[in-house]
Amino acid sequence: MELKENKMGAMPIKKLLINMSLPMMISMFVQALYNVVDSIFVAQISEKALTAVSLAFPIQNLMTSIAVGTGVGINALLSRSLGEKNFKESNRAANNGIFLGFLSYLVFLIFGLFFTRIYFKTQTKNLEILSYGVSYLTIICTLSIGIFLQITFERLLQSTGKSFYSMITQATGAIINIILDPIFIFGYFGFPKMGVAGAAIATVLGQIVAAILALIFNIKINHEITIKIKGFRPYLKTIQKIYSVGVPSIIMMAITSVTIYGMNKILMSFSSTAIAVFGVYFKLQSFVFMPIFGLNNGMVPIIAYNYGAKERGRILKTIQLSIIYAICIMLFGLIIIQLFPEQLLALFNASQNMLKIGVPALRIISLSYIFAGFCIVCGSIYQAFGNGLLSLMTSVLRQLVVLLPSAYLLSLLGNVNFIWWSYPIAESISLISSIVFLKYIYDKKIQPMEDRQKRISYSNTRNSMNHI
Repeated sequence: MELKENKMGAMPIKKLLINMSLPMMISMFVQALYNVVDSIFVAQISEKALTAVSLAFPIQNLMTSIAVGTGVGINALLSRSLGEKNFKESNRAANNGIFLGFLSYLVFLIFGLFFTRIYFKTQTKNLEILSYGVSYLTIICTLSIGIFLQITFERLLQSTGKSFYSMITQATGAIINIILDPIFIFGYFGFPKMGVAGAAIATVLGQIVAAILALIFNIKINHEITIKIKGFRPYLKTIQKIYSVGVPSIIMMAITSVTIYGMNKILMSFSSTAIAVFGVYFKLQSFVFMPIFGLNNGMVPIIAYNYGAKERGRILKTIQLSIIYAICIMLFGLIIIQLFPEQLLALFNASQNMLKIGVPALRIISLSYIFAGFCIVCGSIYQAFGNGLLSLMTSVLRQLVVLLPSAYLLSLLGNVNFIWWSYPIAESISLISSIVFLKYIYDKKIQPMEDRQKRISYSNTRNSMNHI
């Protein structure tokens, strides 16, 4: 009996790419939504409260980077082990992954208890911002068990093909956060008015509930793996395998934390309002960038599968469509930001001073979107072909070599508006490196492959000759 071909190799690329990407794009969009809503409510307290939350963002991003990067390593090892029918190793990957989630939480628990005030003092001397920031970040860090376990359990679901359930857990956590934000911040329904602390509590509760729900799904539905707490012992070889894949991903995502921290230091020399604007921009940009990350999550397995099957035509079609879709999303985001910057900033209770800084900031930074869609997709293309180092090199070049130094040099001109031009400058350099690396991938990986039709034609010709 003839085996049915996997949809990765049979389904029309346009339909396949949408089919694979859309659930992840929706999931990413929901994540972006609750990040934005969180800041919208905090902004109603005061601009300084919004600034404090913006200064806390590098640490939150670092937590997410470690959780997601470790999750990438878990996902890769677990999926490969299941494919090899090595169920003992897949269970080790799952259980050691959960153990690493707990270890990561302990690091940030210690940071939250002892180092949040020191962290904020390196960025601001304003006592009001300091008070808001320490209150917010202490809660986020000491109760970060939710985000680490949520992401870990969701990766276990994704690695066994149950992405739909991870989408449910993400949406549930986001909705809980959105509902609880105004209740805890402003003290509705008999709850005390907690301000920024209320925003932090709403966030961690949403994460904890999502983690519990993801755990239940893994126990009840995810029968490919067995989660064992009793008698568990860490297995160093498995941990090493997880981090061999996960560490490059962690570094690549954590670079953003370094960049934001550096930008905040540069902007603070002008005003705390400039930091609030920068924080708002980062929340708004997630609406544009997150769907592209979802698109990439759908694109990577399609390219990887067809690379293994030596289907050059399908690979090129996937790359072409992904780049087109990403550029279209970015152009849409560019148009919205260029036309409605005042309205977008008004969502965050922007003062006249904030509008004065924010309107040109949003318009200038969003010019980088012209190239950003192409560059983001290219980074995932390198990873799909097993060349993650190229993605890391591009990220380091863009953010640490070009963006931060150019932002500092432009700040010396004495006008905060000049600093925003560092983003289009960095993206232009990133475009050049992306084109060079993409050509390298094409020459080394794609070009040498024979197209399927040529192989079929050659096979038919040879068969005909054999009959003769």
